[in-house]
Amino acid sequence: MAKFRGSSANLLTSHSRELGSQVKKCSSWTHYHFSAFFITFFSYAIFHATRKTFSNLKTTIQAEWTPFNRTYPDFYDFQQWNKRHLFEDNYDASFFLGTLDTVFMVSYSMGLFVSGALGDRFDLRKVLAVGMWLSAIMTFLFGTVSGWLHIYNYYWYVVFWMLGGLAQSSGWPCVIAIIGNWFGKSSRGLVTGLWGASPSVGNIIGAYTVASVLHFGFEYAFLVPASLMFSCGVVVYFSIIPSSRDVGLPETCDDKSDKEPLLGTSLVVSDTVSSDSKESLSRPDAVSFSYAVFIPGVIPYSLSYACLKMVNYSFFFWLPYYLQSKYGWSEAVADRLSVWYDMGGIVGKC
Repeated sequence: MAKFRGSSANLLTSHSRELGSQVKKCSSWTHYHFSAFFITFFSYAIFHATRKTFSNLKTTIQAEWTPFNRTYPDFYDFQQWNKRHLFEDNYDASFFLGTLDTVFMVSYSMGLFVSGALGDRFDLRKVLAVGMWLSAIMTFLFGTVSGWLHIYNYYWYVVFWMLGGLAQSSGWPCVIAIIGNWFGKSSRGLVTGLWGASPSVGNIIGAYTVASVLHFGFEYAFLVPASLMFSCGVVVYFSIIPSSRDVGLPETCDDKSDKEPLLGTSLVVSDTVSSDSKESLSRPDAVSFSYAVFIPGVIPYSLSYACLKMVNYSFFFWLPYYLQSKYGWSEAVADRLSVWYDMGGIVGKC
């Protein structure tokens, strides 16, 4: 028994020394780490706040597109309005709203592949900032300009909402890549758990923004988040640092498995210069789409995540509309009530 206790103590001491030496090798979190976390957190929150605006305004937009409009009772009489309405009844208008959701998600999903490839090959800071600027411009054209100029055209809404989906797709791949560059496996669970609350925070920001400015007109409910998005893009462009190696800090320090390639050794840098020095001087090579698909676990995890997103986006796109149409609550009240779904999401992710 004494012999067993002695061996256990030696094993524990050896493990503690190894862990201590690893901690010494790893650089502690700096202000760069916190800066990367908070900038990406609020950047992606603004992405969600911008896209949430449309789902929170569906009742008002439906009234704007159908006869017997009461959105501007002091400005438009019945005959003037009926000269340029889009749909004959609410059913056709709601069907087109669903079509716009589909167009947005299809373009968004296709854009993820493009944005991910661009992020691997170009500066993540520039890709993310340009995506935010384009998203702000598309939202402004879709909701604000069309309202100010009284544009009632199917193609206008479809084209700019489709382009908005493509621009929005730059957010997720870039911010996840930046977080992965700054935080290693040992802390990635905690960090991504906290960071994962950003979409729900963005949804809450979007809902309360709409509820706060809707009385000025739905155009301003699009204008405010679009302005926030553009401003945040400026902050990202001038402030965010995509990787620790960009400021001369060592990369994320974990065990050796953190740096081992998932598909064998074909991607390992081999040259007269050591791999550690090359990692500090240049960014890793990008992989092809077909190569990434066959990484173990990618396909089953993707299918599982798709099922979760199917349920989540049903609430995301239609919960405020359902609360208003089913129970007759005002759109502002329905918007504020819908944020409790995102409150639960924050609790679950954290």
